[in-house]
Amino acid sequence: MIAIKRVQSHKEKRAFIRFPFQLYKNNPYWVPPLMRSEWETLDADKNPVFDTAEAHFFLAYRDGEVVGRIAAFINWTEVRQQGVEKMRFGWFDTLDDLDVTRALIQAVQEVAKGKNLSFLEGPLGFSNLDKAGLLTRGFEVVSTMATAYNHPYYEKHLLDLGFEKATEWVEYNINVPTQIPAKVQRFARLIQAKYGLKILRFQSKRELAQYADALFDLLDETHSSLSAYVPISERQKRYYIQKFIRFIHLDYLIAISDESDAMIAFAITMPSYSKALQRAKGRLFPLGFIHLLRAHQKNDRADLYLIGIKPSFQKKGVTAILFNELMKTFIEKGIKRVETNPDLVENKSVRALWKHYDHNMHKARSTYKRAVE
Repeated sequence: MIAIKRVQSHKEKRAFIRFPFQLYKNNPYWVPPLMRSEWETLDADKNPVFDTAEAHFFLAYRDGEVVGRIAAFINWTEVRQQGVEKMRFGWFDTLDDLDVTRALIQAVQEVAKGKNLSFLEGPLGFSNLDKAGLLTRGFEVVSTMATAYNHPYYEKHLLDLGFEKATEWVEYNINVPTQIPAKVQRFARLIQAKYGLKILRFQSKRELAQYADALFDLLDETHSSLSAYVPISERQKRYYIQKFIRFIHLDYLIAISDESDAMIAFAITMPSYSKALQRAKGRLFPLGFIHLLRAHQKNDRADLYLIGIKPSFQKKGVTAILFNELMKTFIEKGIKRVETNPDLVENKSVRALWKHYDHNMHKARSTYKRAVE
């Protein structure tokens, strides 16, 4: 018999965070999160997303053992300001047992009923900067720090319970050439000269922090027209900068400004931390930080995290400048392969970035939705 329990105590929260470490213990493709980061993300006193969101966490037990977990949460900005009556669910992990998944989804549905919401959708995060989507392709490819991994049976469970696909993303592997295609370089120079654009490089993380508002404002402008996008509050901006700035390698961050020095585009990439996080096993100490430091300093893989392009410049070739500069960095640093973050299938302007390079779509993921019954 499956028993569902709402997470309330410190011990239960610890079990909630640690469950995937047990589930994927011997899986070579799963990349564990830093447990301290998970604690903070789920802590209403530390994560400013709780200013406009509420969450309920559940564990599934069988014979006293944890066999699944799920989070039910509401982004009230999405519900009240955008009129989307969505009950989000995420942090969804389970054994290959449909009864466990059914019980977890039922717990989420009960919360949705109590809040008068009309449908469930997930896996999603609190905001668009959290991990989202169920992996549907690429199960034998190592995950990244910014994406979630799951077993193939997750999708079957949701489909068997009446869910249907909602939002879809794709991810690409890009092989870095030994030299940048001449036509890309020529086109980048032409566009830069035509619009009087300038390349921005940051000399310190303090300087980068001063541009945080510009980065997030540009991110909002870039993605506001896409489905499922919820604007980020000022406190969330500060939180995300503090959370991720320690991982940012300044050489891998490119920004572009116009003639008036206003930022009109940026791209954030990082050395891949996947293998380092696997070795760290969720902990920075005593030795985890050493693995991350080594990955930061020397690597042959990189991950493309965020791209922002001012809408008025999205069809003017600015992407060529961004990738031309990124490729210079990759070649200089010895990067052989770049993996993109999930890109919405509808976001064709961003995916056009790598059309001139050797690439292949190697992962796909989706969210799933169902009406509240």
